[in-house]
Amino acid sequence: MKLSAVILAAGQGTRMKSNLPKVLHPLLGKPMAWYTLEAARQVTGGKLVMVIGHGADQVRQGLGDLAEYVLQEPQLGTGHAVMQAEPVLRGKSDLVLVTYADMPLLTGETLGRLVEVAQVHDDPISMLTVTTEETRGFGRILRNPAGQVRGIVEEAQATTEQLSIHELNPGVYCFRSAWLWQALKRIMLSPKGEYYLTDLVGMAVADGDVVQTIDVENPDEVIGINTRLHLAQAEALLRQRINNRWMLAGVTMIDPASTYIEPEVTLGQDTILWPGTYVHGKSQIGTGCVIGPNTIIKDTIVGDNCTLLASVLECALLEDHVEMGPYCHLRKGAHLSTGVHMGNFGEVKNSTLGPGAKMGHFSYLGDATVGAEANIGAGTITCNFDGTHKYPTEIGEGAFIGSDTMLVAPVKVGAGAKTGAGAVVTKDIPPNSLAVGVPARVIKELKK
Repeated sequence: MKLSAVILAAGQGTRMKSNLPKVLHPLLGKPMAWYTLEAARQVTGGKLVMVIGHGADQVRQGLGDLAEYVLQEPQLGTGHAVMQAEPVLRGKSDLVLVTYADMPLLTGETLGRLVEVAQVHDDPISMLTVTTEETRGFGRILRNPAGQVRGIVEEAQATTEQLSIHELNPGVYCFRSAWLWQALKRIMLSPKGEYYLTDLVGMAVADGDVVQTIDVENPDEVIGINTRLHLAQAEALLRQRINNRWMLAGVTMIDPASTYIEPEVTLGQDTILWPGTYVHGKSQIGTGCVIGPNTIIKDTIVGDNCTLLASVLECALLEDHVEMGPYCHLRKGAHLSTGVHMGNFGEVKNSTLGPGAKMGHFSYLGDATVGAEANIGAGTITCNFDGTHKYPTEIGEGAFIGSDTMLVAPVKVGAGAKTGAGAVVTKDIPPNSLAVGVPARVIKELKK
């Protein structure tokens, strides 16, 4: 049975008090709508249709090709929003799932349960309900003595007796598509000048059909975000959900409340995350690592058995058994091979350190290639930029760079070569040679 999904994202979101469309506000590094799209994609397996309106161009740019977009203009309610998807979806599927871009905690598992019910019943509507004391402005589910849904009453129109009902309508549905497209045309304009999707429930009941329901097991899943307070609440719940999943998978978090893991991160078994660890983007951390405290990792691959203390890593690659920190900075293009040691306050950009290389504290390597087992003394700087262009530095295997050496690129230091402390290297140094001075000059050859 073919399934399509419509995500409603046209609202203005005025209570966010922001120039950014509500559905683009970030949660754990992703736009709010990303979570809804991912949950719907888990169920449908295909492309999704998103109904946009307010800030349409920003939404398209912010979400890219994650969805196919249809414009709701003017915005005349949820029923009218779904009508905009008909030209794109009519005849394409047997079922249409409808959910919201501002409900990022709703999981693919819950949507999957809803779809399963819709698939095994011939009724036109299957819907989620939630039973909770915190009503959040949701409409109340009205049932007949037999327990079947007979309608939905919005909170503003509910009587005192109806307000005491705690089975609520979060507004997530799965429709038989053939029924949906014709039923949408029968929705009457409300006194507020809008077409409400909730009216379809009453229409189905009036037609003699049964409305199937699935109760959401965790009420937190259907928290809708309308204010920055809701945004913070959702972020805290998402963080807890992600952290719990990784701890159950064999990752230790010394203080989960102060550990920040974004949704596309992967972590290896027996890795330990100390407080103040932030892992962003599509970072991958291997097994048996010790990360933090106070370490930031963004879009970086970390191998097995690495120790990273109080450092910042951006778009870098670390192989196994790397040690670094505290207070190191890896910038884009940094590659630390197996067994590299990097002392405190070191910085590496667009450079490769070969296996077993050691880099002392207070050093900077930019646009450099360092051979295996080389030693970079404290205070070493590659002078790679002349104000217009950047130039490479090559340091051979087993080379020893003395403290406070300035390597004025482009320059090469041969394998096994050494520089004296404070040398300013402006010319290539042959292998197995010792160079000292300002500017550095070779004073003798070294035994191999």
